[in-house]
Amino acid sequence: MYIAFQRVMRSGWEKFVRDKSSSSAALFVMVIVMSVATMLFFLQGASSFMIVSLEESVDISTYLKNTATQEEITLLKEELESLPEVREVTYVLREEALESFVELHKEDEVILESLEIVGQNPLLASLNIKAFSVNQYIAISEFLQNKSLASIISGVDYFDRAPVINRLSTLTAGIQNAVFLITLFAGLIAILVVFNTIRLTIYSSRDEIEIMRLVGASNWFIRGPFIIQGVIVGVLATLITTLVFFPLTLFVGIKLQAFAPGFELFSYFANNLLLIVFLQLLTGIGLGVVSSLLALRRYLKV
Repeated sequence: MYIAFQRVMRSGWEKFVRDKSSSSAALFVMVIVMSVATMLFFLQGASSFMIVSLEESVDISTYLKNTATQEEITLLKEELESLPEVREVTYVLREEALESFVELHKEDEVILESLEIVGQNPLLASLNIKAFSVNQYIAISEFLQNKSLASIISGVDYFDRAPVINRLSTLTAGIQNAVFLITLFAGLIAILVVFNTIRLTIYSSRDEIEIMRLVGASNWFIRGPFIIQGVIVGVLATLITTLVFFPLTLFVGIKLQAFAPGFELFSYFANNLLLIVFLQLLTGIGLGVVSSLLALRRYLKV
């Protein structure tokens, strides 16, 4: 058994080296397919980053009455943090709210003069709340409208921000659906291209397969070299694709900063290198082996 396995391995390597044209074509196609798969991985990462950034930009605030005690505020904050929908709660003092308001409207003289006329801080302390998902703000808002909290809560701005939150929810869902459809479409095309390329490679060896059958070679012995050839193509394609993407992500990442600030493509590639290499090997070897088996069985009747 071991000797037969060695022969299959050697035969597969010799077939890869000897059939330069078909091996090169299969390798080229596999590199293209792996590059597409890697770019789809980057697309998933970029879309996740974009969705998180969009969700980070949204929160709701509950404004606290001036009569609310520090103990009541602390208790409310702890209750909010215990909700499964709540990711973060930040307590904003009246003084901090005024400082932020003045900084935001520092160019508007009318508003600044109005503050001076009032002569006191007209703003209320608040709890700024961030949810894990934009779809969870309505549940948080319903909790804050509980009658037992009416003595300390002056108001909740959810309904003022609801149109923005709803649009954001629709946008994030659209991004996720678009990425899924692109991934599915590109994946199907990649599988068809690899399958047909390997089918043509095997078809060019049909005379060799017929001779092997005539001399009594088993189906496993006939399939073996083609499977090994597919594995070799997958491994080499992974190596080439990985080496190509190192300088490519560095160059593209710099250009991408203008469109997606904060998403560092090269760092994302380097941090996920082992996962990317594993996925490339799985894709390359899997497609090579499965396509070889299907092409041999369906088209050459082995």
